[in-house]
Amino acid sequence: MPVNRNALIRYKTLDACLRNRQRKWTLEALIEKVSEALYEYEGIDKGISRRTIQADLQLMRSDKLGYFAPIVVVDKKYYTYDDPAYSITNIPLSDGDLLRMNEAVEVLKQFKGFSHFTALNDVVQKLEDYVYSTAQKSVPVIDFEKNEGLKGLHFLDVLYQAVIQKQVVCLDYQSFSARLPQTFIFHVWWLKEFKNRWFAVGVRDGKGQIMNLALDRMHAITPAPEVDYVVSHIDPELYYRDVIGVSVSDNMRPIRVKLFVTHRHAPYVETKPLHHSQEVLERTGEGIIIRLYVQHNFELEKEILGFGEAMVVLEPDRLRRSIQKRLLEAVHAYAPNE
Repeated sequence: MPVNRNALIRYKTLDACLRNRQRKWTLEALIEKVSEALYEYEGIDKGISRRTIQADLQLMRSDKLGYFAPIVVVDKKYYTYDDPAYSITNIPLSDGDLLRMNEAVEVLKQFKGFSHFTALNDVVQKLEDYVYSTAQKSVPVIDFEKNEGLKGLHFLDVLYQAVIQKQVVCLDYQSFSARLPQTFIFHVWWLKEFKNRWFAVGVRDGKGQIMNLALDRMHAITPAPEVDYVVSHIDPELYYRDVIGVSVSDNMRPIRVKLFVTHRHAPYVETKPLHHSQEVLERTGEGIIIRLYVQHNFELEKEILGFGEAMVVLEPDRLRRSIQKRLLEAVHAYAPNE
Protein backbone atom coordinates (compact mmCIF):
# COMPACT_ATOMS: atom_id res chain seq x y z
CA MET A 1 0.00 0.00 0.00
CA PRO A 2 1.86 3.13 -1.12
CA VAL A 3 2.03 6.00 1.36
CA ASN A 4 2.43 9.57 0.13
CA ARG A 5 4.59 12.24 1.74
CA ASN A 6 1.72 14.07 3.44
CA ALA A 7 0.52 10.84 5.03
CA LEU A 8 4.02 10.09 6.35
CA ILE A 9 4.18 13.56 7.89
CA ARG A 10 0.82 12.93 9.57
CA TYR A 11 1.87 9.51 10.91
CA LYS A 12 5.20 10.85 12.17
CA THR A 13 3.54 13.81 13.87
CA LEU A 14 0.87 11.64 15.48
CA ASP A 15 3.57 9.25 16.67
CA ALA A 16 5.54 12.11 18.26
CA CYS A 17 2.41 13.37 20.02
CA LEU A 18 1.35 9.97 21.34
CA ARG A 19 4.88 9.34 22.66
CA ASN A 20 4.83 12.68 24.50
CA ARG A 21 3.24 11.76 27.82
CA GLN A 22 3.83 15.22 29.29
CA ARG A 23 0.64 16.39 27.61
CA LYS A 24 -2.88 14.99 27.29
CA TRP A 25 -3.82 14.72 23.62
CA THR A 26 -7.40 15.28 22.62
CA LEU A 27 -8.46 14.69 19.02
CA GLU A 28 -8.59 18.47 18.52
CA ALA A 29 -5.03 18.86 19.83
CA LEU A 30 -3.81 16.15 17.44
CA ILE A 31 -5.56 17.85 14.52
CA GLU A 32 -3.92 21.16 15.43
CA LYS A 33 -0.44 19.60 15.71
CA VAL A 34 -0.74 17.74 12.39
CA SER A 35 -2.01 20.89 10.66
CA GLU A 36 1.02 22.80 11.97
CA ALA A 37 3.38 20.10 10.70
CA LEU A 38 1.81 20.05 7.23
CA TYR A 39 2.09 23.82 7.00
CA GLU A 40 5.70 23.78 8.24
CA TYR A 41 6.95 21.03 5.92
CA GLU A 42 4.65 21.30 2.90
CA GLY A 43 3.15 24.80 3.09
CA ILE A 44 -0.38 23.35 3.32
CA ASP A 45 -2.45 25.95 5.18
CA LYS A 46 -5.96 24.54 4.79
CA GLY A 47 -5.57 22.33 7.86
CA ILE A 48 -6.67 18.74 8.18
CA SER A 49 -10.10 17.23 8.73
CA ARG A 50 -11.26 15.39 11.82
CA ARG A 51 -12.19 12.37 9.67
CA THR A 52 -8.65 12.16 8.21
CA ILE A 53 -6.99 12.06 11.64
CA GLN A 54 -9.46 9.46 12.88
CA ALA A 55 -8.71 7.35 9.81
CA ASP A 56 -4.95 7.79 10.37
CA LEU A 57 -5.23 6.61 13.97
CA GLN A 58 -7.24 3.58 12.88
CA LEU A 59 -4.75 2.78 10.14
CA MET A 60 -1.83 3.04 12.59
CA ARG A 61 -3.65 0.59 14.86
CA SER A 62 -4.12 -1.89 12.01
CA ASP A 63 -1.73 -4.25 10.23
CA LYS A 64 -2.00 -2.48 6.86
CA LEU A 65 1.22 -0.53 7.43
CA GLY A 66 2.67 -3.03 9.86
CA TYR A 67 2.52 -0.57 12.77
CA PHE A 68 0.02 -2.36 15.07
CA ALA A 69 0.18 0.81 17.16
CA PRO A 70 -1.24 0.30 20.71
CA ILE A 71 -3.32 3.49 20.60
CA VAL A 72 -5.81 3.80 23.44
CA VAL A 73 -8.30 6.46 24.50
CA VAL A 74 -8.14 7.43 28.18
CA ASP A 75 -11.28 8.76 29.89
CA LYS A 76 -12.98 8.61 26.46
CA LYS A 77 -11.10 11.75 25.52
CA TYR A 78 -7.30 11.56 25.55
CA TYR A 79 -5.23 9.59 23.01
CA THR A 80 -1.94 7.92 23.95
CA TYR A 81 0.11 4.74 23.51
CA ASP A 82 -0.69 1.93 25.92
CA ASP A 83 3.01 1.01 25.74
CA PRO A 84 5.17 4.04 26.73
CA ALA A 85 8.15 2.59 24.83
CA TYR A 86 6.28 2.13 21.55
CA SER A 87 7.02 4.14 18.41
CA ILE A 88 6.25 3.48 14.76
CA THR A 89 9.99 3.95 14.17
CA ASN A 90 10.66 0.86 16.30
CA ILE A 91 8.58 -1.62 14.30
CA PRO A 92 10.43 -4.90 13.58
CA LEU A 93 12.11 -5.42 10.25
CA SER A 94 11.18 -8.24 7.91
CA ASP A 95 13.72 -10.73 6.60
CA GLY A 96 13.62 -8.90 3.27
CA ASP A 97 14.31 -5.58 5.01
CA LEU A 98 17.27 -7.07 6.84
CA LEU A 99 18.66 -8.57 3.63
CA ARG A 100 18.49 -5.24 1.83
CA MET A 101 20.02 -3.42 4.81
CA ASN A 102 22.84 -5.95 4.96
CA GLU A 103 23.51 -5.39 1.27
CA ALA A 104 23.48 -1.62 1.83
CA VAL A 105 25.94 -1.95 4.71
CA GLU A 106 28.34 -4.00 2.59
CA VAL A 107 28.19 -1.39 -0.18
CA LEU A 108 28.74 1.53 2.20
CA LYS A 109 31.64 -0.24 3.93
CA GLN A 110 33.54 -0.17 0.62
CA PHE A 111 33.66 3.62 0.79
CA LYS A 112 34.98 3.88 4.34
CA GLY A 113 38.56 4.25 3.16
CA PHE A 114 37.88 7.27 0.95
CA SER A 115 38.31 10.74 2.47
CA HIS A 116 35.10 11.98 0.83
CA PHE A 117 33.11 9.35 2.75
CA THR A 118 34.81 9.71 6.14
CA ALA A 119 31.65 11.24 7.57
CA LEU A 120 29.81 7.98 6.75
CA ASN A 121 31.95 5.86 9.08
CA ASP A 122 29.78 6.31 12.17
CA VAL A 123 26.60 5.92 10.12
CA VAL A 124 27.80 2.66 8.61
CA GLN A 125 28.84 1.31 12.01
CA LYS A 126 25.47 2.21 13.54
CA LEU A 127 23.60 0.63 10.63
CA GLU A 128 25.76 -2.48 10.67
CA ASP A 129 25.32 -2.90 14.40
CA TYR A 130 21.55 -2.36 14.19
CA VAL A 131 21.16 -4.93 11.42
CA TYR A 132 23.26 -7.44 13.36
CA SER A 133 21.40 -6.93 16.65
CA THR A 134 17.99 -7.15 14.92
CA ALA A 135 18.86 -10.25 12.94
CA GLN A 136 20.42 -12.00 15.94
CA LYS A 137 17.75 -10.70 18.37
CA SER A 138 20.56 -9.63 20.68
CA VAL A 139 21.65 -6.41 22.32
CA PRO A 140 23.83 -4.08 20.18
CA VAL A 141 27.56 -4.71 20.35
CA ILE A 142 28.34 -1.00 19.88
CA ASP A 143 27.03 1.57 22.35
CA PHE A 144 27.45 5.07 20.94
CA GLU A 145 27.62 8.03 23.30
CA LYS A 146 24.27 9.76 23.58
CA ASN A 147 22.34 12.02 25.90
CA GLU A 148 18.66 11.12 25.74
CA GLY A 149 17.72 13.89 28.18
CA LEU A 150 19.28 16.70 26.15
CA LYS A 151 16.75 19.41 25.40
CA GLY A 152 16.20 20.88 21.95
CA LEU A 153 17.09 17.81 19.90
CA HIS A 154 13.65 17.92 18.26
CA PHE A 155 14.76 21.20 16.62
CA LEU A 156 17.68 19.49 14.87
CA ASP A 157 15.77 18.40 11.77
CA VAL A 158 14.01 21.76 11.44
CA LEU A 159 17.33 23.60 11.53
CA TYR A 160 18.92 21.12 9.13
CA GLN A 161 16.15 21.76 6.63
CA ALA A 162 16.59 25.52 7.12
CA VAL A 163 20.27 25.18 6.21
CA ILE A 164 19.88 23.05 3.08
CA GLN A 165 16.84 25.02 1.88
CA LYS A 166 18.46 28.38 2.77
CA GLN A 167 15.45 29.37 4.81
CA VAL A 168 15.47 32.10 7.45
CA VAL A 169 13.97 31.24 10.84
CA CYS A 170 12.53 33.18 13.75
CA LEU A 171 13.89 31.95 17.09
CA ASP A 172 12.68 32.23 20.66
CA TYR A 173 16.01 31.93 22.45
CA GLN A 174 17.11 32.32 26.04
CA SER A 175 20.80 32.28 26.89
CA PHE A 176 21.96 31.15 30.32
CA SER A 177 22.62 34.76 31.31
CA ALA A 178 19.25 36.12 30.14
CA ARG A 179 16.26 36.35 32.47
CA LEU A 180 13.74 36.11 29.63
CA PRO A 181 13.82 34.63 26.10
CA GLN A 182 14.42 36.88 23.09
CA THR A 183 12.73 36.60 19.71
CA PHE A 184 14.82 37.40 16.66
CA ILE A 185 15.44 36.50 13.01
CA PHE A 186 18.34 34.09 12.45
CA HIS A 187 20.17 32.87 9.34
CA VAL A 188 21.43 29.32 10.04
CA TRP A 189 24.63 28.50 8.16
CA TRP A 190 25.57 25.13 9.62
CA LEU A 191 25.07 22.84 12.60
CA LYS A 192 27.91 22.06 15.00
CA GLU A 193 28.16 19.27 17.56
CA PHE A 194 30.62 19.37 20.47
CA LYS A 195 30.65 16.84 23.30
CA ASN A 196 27.12 15.67 22.52
CA ARG A 197 25.70 19.21 22.52
CA TRP A 198 24.34 20.78 19.32
CA PHE A 199 24.67 24.38 18.13
CA ALA A 200 23.12 26.33 15.27
CA VAL A 201 25.75 28.62 13.77
CA GLY A 202 24.91 31.69 11.73
CA VAL A 203 24.10 35.39 12.01
CA ARG A 204 21.28 37.37 13.54
CA ASP A 205 19.40 39.50 11.05
CA GLY A 206 21.03 42.93 10.69
CA LYS A 207 24.17 41.92 12.61
CA GLY A 208 27.38 40.55 11.14
CA GLN A 209 28.75 38.71 14.16
CA ILE A 210 28.68 34.90 13.93
CA MET A 211 26.73 33.31 16.75
CA ASN A 212 26.72 29.78 18.19
CA LEU A 213 23.23 29.12 19.55
CA ALA A 214 22.73 26.01 21.67
CA LEU A 215 19.66 23.98 20.70
CA ASP A 216 18.91 23.30 24.36
CA ARG A 217 18.32 27.03 24.90
CA MET A 218 15.78 27.32 22.07
CA HIS A 219 12.11 27.57 22.99
CA ALA A 220 10.50 27.77 19.54
CA ILE A 221 11.37 27.98 15.83
CA THR A 222 9.13 29.30 13.07
CA PRO A 223 9.90 29.95 9.38
CA ALA A 224 10.47 33.56 8.26
CA PRO A 225 9.99 33.28 4.47
CA GLU A 226 9.53 37.04 4.08
CA VAL A 227 13.21 37.64 4.95
CA ASP A 228 15.95 37.07 2.34
CA TYR A 229 18.51 34.46 3.41
CA VAL A 230 22.07 35.69 3.96
CA VAL A 231 24.43 33.19 2.32
CA SER A 232 27.64 32.19 4.11
CA HIS A 233 30.99 32.12 2.29
CA ILE A 234 32.82 30.69 5.30
CA ASP A 235 34.31 27.20 5.34
CA PRO A 236 33.36 25.66 8.73
CA GLU A 237 36.47 23.46 8.72
CA LEU A 238 38.73 26.51 8.42
CA TYR A 239 36.59 28.50 10.83
CA TYR A 240 37.15 25.98 13.66
CA ARG A 241 40.71 25.07 12.69
CA ASP A 242 42.40 26.92 15.57
CA VAL A 243 39.95 26.22 18.40
CA ILE A 244 38.81 23.51 20.73
CA GLY A 245 35.02 23.50 20.86
CA VAL A 246 32.76 26.11 19.27
CA SER A 247 33.89 29.47 20.71
CA VAL A 248 35.75 31.31 17.94
CA SER A 249 37.00 34.90 18.26
CA ASP A 250 37.57 36.92 15.09
CA ASN A 251 39.95 39.22 17.00
CA MET A 252 42.06 36.64 18.81
CA ARG A 253 45.14 35.04 17.35
CA PRO A 254 45.92 31.41 18.20
CA ILE A 255 48.66 30.91 20.77
CA ARG A 256 51.22 28.19 21.45
CA VAL A 257 50.15 26.31 24.56
CA LYS A 258 52.71 24.10 26.27
CA LEU A 259 51.35 21.48 28.67
CA PHE A 260 52.90 18.87 30.96
CA VAL A 261 50.96 15.60 31.20
CA THR A 262 51.79 13.04 33.89
CA HIS A 263 53.08 9.62 32.87
CA ARG A 264 49.84 7.93 33.95
CA HIS A 265 47.62 10.11 31.74
CA ALA A 266 50.00 10.58 28.81
CA PRO A 267 48.65 7.56 26.84
CA TYR A 268 45.10 8.98 26.94
CA VAL A 269 46.24 12.36 25.63
CA GLU A 270 48.41 10.82 22.93
CA THR A 271 45.76 8.42 21.64
CA LYS A 272 43.01 11.06 21.83
CA PRO A 273 44.68 14.43 21.11
CA LEU A 274 43.12 17.59 22.53
CA HIS A 275 43.49 19.26 19.10
CA HIS A 276 44.79 18.35 15.65
CA SER A 277 47.79 20.67 16.19
CA GLN A 278 48.99 18.65 19.20
CA GLU A 279 52.62 17.51 19.09
CA VAL A 280 54.89 15.88 21.66
CA LEU A 281 57.93 18.03 22.45
CA GLU A 282 59.58 15.97 25.16
CA ARG A 283 59.30 12.66 26.98
CA THR A 284 60.57 12.10 30.53
CA GLY A 285 60.13 9.52 33.23
CA GLU A 286 57.49 11.75 34.84
CA GLY A 287 55.42 12.33 31.72
CA ILE A 288 55.31 14.20 28.41
CA ILE A 289 55.31 17.83 27.31
CA ILE A 290 52.93 18.64 24.47
CA ARG A 291 52.22 21.78 22.48
CA LEU A 292 48.98 23.03 20.94
CA TYR A 293 48.32 25.92 18.59
CA VAL A 294 44.87 27.18 19.57
CA GLN A 295 42.87 30.18 20.68
CA HIS A 296 42.50 30.74 24.41
CA ASN A 297 38.80 30.09 24.94
CA PHE A 298 36.43 28.61 27.52
CA GLU A 299 36.59 25.11 26.05
CA LEU A 300 40.42 25.02 26.20
CA GLU A 301 40.36 25.85 29.92
CA LYS A 302 37.62 23.30 30.51
CA GLU A 303 39.64 20.56 28.78
CA ILE A 304 42.72 21.35 30.88
CA LEU A 305 40.76 21.53 34.13
CA GLY A 306 39.15 18.19 33.30
CA PHE A 307 42.53 16.49 33.80
CA GLY A 308 42.98 17.99 37.27
CA GLU A 309 46.45 17.50 38.71
CA ALA A 310 47.45 15.32 35.73
CA MET A 311 47.92 18.31 33.38
CA VAL A 312 49.92 21.47 34.09
CA VAL A 313 50.11 24.60 31.92
CA LEU A 314 53.72 25.58 31.30
CA GLU A 315 53.11 28.34 28.75
CA PRO A 316 51.79 30.97 28.19
CA ASP A 317 51.71 32.77 31.56
CA ARG A 318 48.24 34.24 31.03
CA LEU A 319 46.66 30.81 30.57
CA ARG A 320 48.70 29.39 33.45
CA ARG A 321 47.48 32.15 35.80
CA SER A 322 43.87 31.66 34.69
CA ILE A 323 43.97 27.90 35.36
CA GLN A 324 45.76 28.47 38.67
CA LYS A 325 43.10 30.97 39.78
CA ARG A 326 40.26 28.59 38.94
CA LEU A 327 41.95 25.67 40.73
CA LEU A 328 42.48 27.80 43.85
CA GLU A 329 38.81 28.76 43.75
CA ALA A 330 37.94 25.06 43.48
CA VAL A 331 40.09 24.24 46.52
CA HIS A 332 38.42 27.07 48.43
CA ALA A 333 34.99 25.68 47.50
CA TYR A 334 35.97 22.35 49.12
CA ALA A 335 37.43 23.95 52.25
CA PRO A 336 35.54 23.06 55.47
CA ASN A 337 33.21 25.74 56.79
CA GLU A 338 34.71 27.55 59.75
